[in-house]
Amino acid sequence: MQALRSNLETYIHAYLALWDFYGVVQVTKKGEVLFENAYGYANIEFGIKNDITSCFSLASVSKQFTAFAIMLLHDNHMLDIDKSAQLYLPADMKIDEAITVHHLLSHTSGLYNFYNFKDDFFAGYNREDYSRSEFFQRYISRKPTRPPGSVYDYNNSNYNLLAWMIEQVSGVKFDDFIRNNIFLPLDMADSDVDDGCKPIKNRASNYSKDFDAYIRSPYHNEKFSIGAGAIVSNCSDLHKWYACLRDRKILSQETYARFFNANMSNYCYGLEHHHRHGTSGYSHGGDHLGISTYVQHDFDEDICIIILSNIEAIDQYRLGNAISDILHGVDADVPTKHEEVPVNQSLLKTYCGTYLKDKIELELINGKLYFTRFSGNFHTEIYPVGEGRFARRYSDQIQPYTIAANENGHMMFFGFIKEENLAD
Repeated sequence: MQALRSNLETYIHAYLALWDFYGVVQVTKKGEVLFENAYGYANIEFGIKNDITSCFSLASVSKQFTAFAIMLLHDNHMLDIDKSAQLYLPADMKIDEAITVHHLLSHTSGLYNFYNFKDDFFAGYNREDYSRSEFFQRYISRKPTRPPGSVYDYNNSNYNLLAWMIEQVSGVKFDDFIRNNIFLPLDMADSDVDDGCKPIKNRASNYSKDFDAYIRSPYHNEKFSIGAGAIVSNCSDLHKWYACLRDRKILSQETYARFFNANMSNYCYGLEHHHRHGTSGYSHGGDHLGISTYVQHDFDEDICIIILSNIEAIDQYRLGNAISDILHGVDADVPTKHEEVPVNQSLLKTYCGTYLKDKIELELINGKLYFTRFSGNFHTEIYPVGEGRFARRYSDQIQPYTIAANENGHMMFFGFIKEENLAD
């Protein structure tokens, strides 16, 4: 076991040495801690460093709790996941009656997905005051793009609806239901649902890089994340949650079978199923402004991997899978950064311009290329790693960005044509 600890420590330290990581990493096997460490700051302003008890916003790692809450209601015959979701939603929320609760849980509802650059929700509407009815009418009640059950499309709308369904069926607020039926029974005393207003003890602040300096991550109203994100927790509580799933607590065995059943794209309910190294496991990650999180559960081997960060420096999926490789005796890839390729300034200038107003812009500032968002207020340095290929300077990126001319000679980035080309 000591050799395993040494291998984990060597790899994790080598990987994190490449990036300015803030957060915690914990690895346990059969109840024994093999690796545990905290890095960087929980709060830069007050000089407070992260420790292993620090609490972090989980982003989409939260979805498994929403799914579990729905299965509790299913287990208690308060709803049926194979029936129309419309039966359990508030009266003012009308969706296609063919969409079942199962379709929402498995991301196969076919609902319109508004998390994209073109829609004005992200970094726009989600910074405004929250109105459930207006939010639903403006974004979620749009015409579905696919028949339910026909295709997997990861969509936060599904889990927003599930949270409102929990409130409608149970008669209590979403955060109260999660607290009373999951957190309290499991003694997850350091976990909470963030509504964007209440103070949460020992919570790390979220930071992002603007140019080469840390700033507070751009504001968003966390109320819009209900069901899809917004849970705050720490390593200790998440290990208690892992033990609940491992030991099949709270839910019936029959309901657990549905909860863990893999659907399209190996997505279960709030967790992804994977088969690695001859064992069956479950995982989920979370990504948002200033948030990088990941949990991986291998019940066969009794392995729990937890990665929580309050900045966006690492690829938590890469790190989590590398840790899993080491635990199973497989050599993990040596941590590296993309090698920078020299490119002259005149070529870099050809990439510059507006691709989507206020959302996607490329600028050359003091000889460096920046991907600029949030109406020109947020700058991410990118550097050339190949012809038309660019990687972020300060965060791990497996697949570099592609910026290249299309068949008509027009420069494109994220599928958008540079605006000066639109009049051609």
